Amino acid sequence: VLENEALYIRKAGEEVTQQLYSFEDKGGRRVSLRPEMTPSVARMVAAKRKGLSLPIKWYSIPQCWRYERMTRGRRREHYQWNMDILGVDGVEAEADLLAAVVHFFQSVHLGPDEVGIKLNSRKVLASLIKRTAGVDFLEEPARFTAACVLVDKLDKVSVEALYDDFAQINIHKNQVDALV
Repeated sequence: VLENEALYIRKAGEEVTQQLYSFEDKGGRRVSLRPEMTPSVARMVAAKRKGLSLPIKWYSIPQCWRYERMTRGRRREHYQWNMDILGVDGVEAEADLLAAVVHFFQSVHLGPDEVGIKLNSRKVLASLIKRTAGVDFLEEPARFTAACVLVDKLDKVSVEALYDDFAQINIHKNQVDALV
């Protein structure tokens, strides 16, 4: 239930702390109630990687928390269906996960009129960022990571509100427009 706050900062940037239930524990460590499961799974696998055989398929429905304004469909405390496949190159893992999601929705009689599925791929995003903004994740990993954090914010903030942030990492308005 608790994770080191730095785990989420590495993934989403310093501003993520505004969306976490964080505090200092009795040992003086900054910890957070987990807002999602994937970073925890990655941490657990990294700690035991020598004793595990790949691929690893992890399915769970953990309790999660977010400190943000409640809106329709987003509560501060929630359960989230989490599926991760580690150790598979290519798109096979994504296809496997997508098939599981579609199968679940079909089994509860929910079709495309009731449910939409959004896909997110860092490989595709890396290609788009390189093509539109000239940022290569291998050559400029810090700048690439900063660009990804800003792209991730587009679900919550308008692109216009992020132009200045993109400019700070030398990605100009016309490049941002081409990216989104």
